[in-house]
Amino acid sequence: MVGIDLSNFSGIVTGGAGGIGKAIVIKLLEAGADVVIADINEKEGEKTIEELKEFKNKIEFIKTDVSKKYEVENLVKKTLERFKKIDYLVNNAGILIPRLLVDPEGKEEITEEIFDRMVSINQKGYLLCAQSVARQMIRNKKGVIVNMASESALEGSEGQSVYAATKAAIYSFTRSWAKELGKYNIRVVGVAPGILEPTALRNPEYERALAYTRGITVEELRKSYEKISIPLKRVGKLEEVANLVCFLISDLASYITGTTINISGGKSRA
Repeated sequence: MVGIDLSNFSGIVTGGAGGIGKAIVIKLLEAGADVVIADINEKEGEKTIEELKEFKNKIEFIKTDVSKKYEVENLVKKTLERFKKIDYLVNNAGILIPRLLVDPEGKEEITEEIFDRMVSINQKGYLLCAQSVARQMIRNKKGVIVNMASESALEGSEGQSVYAATKAAIYSFTRSWAKELGKYNIRVVGVAPGILEPTALRNPEYERALAYTRGITVEELRKSYEKISIPLKRVGKLEEVANLVCFLISDLASYITGTTINISGGKSRA
């Protein structure tokens, strides 16, 4: 990370045991930051710690369900015990369960249980983490909260309406919290990726369900990405999203707040 020095920064990455979150963790460590990985997947969290053992003095894993307030408060408490301060929070933990609003076949329709689960993690989880961390940042008169959104929030997404809606809420959270916290020298920014290289979200079950909601086969779903116009002619790399997050956390981005940055290679529908 040429030009970015985060050696005096410590903070939290939720959902940091895999996918985009793990890529962000790695880039933060390489830039010199202290990092707490908060993830509900204990096995993957411990595996990530082992993979990054060269940074053992700068990294910690804390098993956390971000939808539960007491677990979030425990996360913040243990982070302060380990690293003494919290300079940044990357709100990244989330889930995606493809479902239709109405499915005439009755197979893949949004249920109240699925709705509540996605909202509790993708939306409530962001609020709980930001609220608990912001209390500490206010005391220090400094901090950065990065909210991971999605370009589907503005475009909508067939078979993923609840996910897109939770991500649309993140745009509003970002703008509103920036207005509330700016007086304390706390910045709040959003990052909205487009189509990226495969992550844990793009597993076989996800592709099966999404293909079903669109009335196509998995093979057709994969080919459909080729019909999307990306001027840069490729999907994004996790590392590229991580680079942007590191920049936004750094003092190089000291006048950026209240906005969500699209990182999609210029994607639009063909």
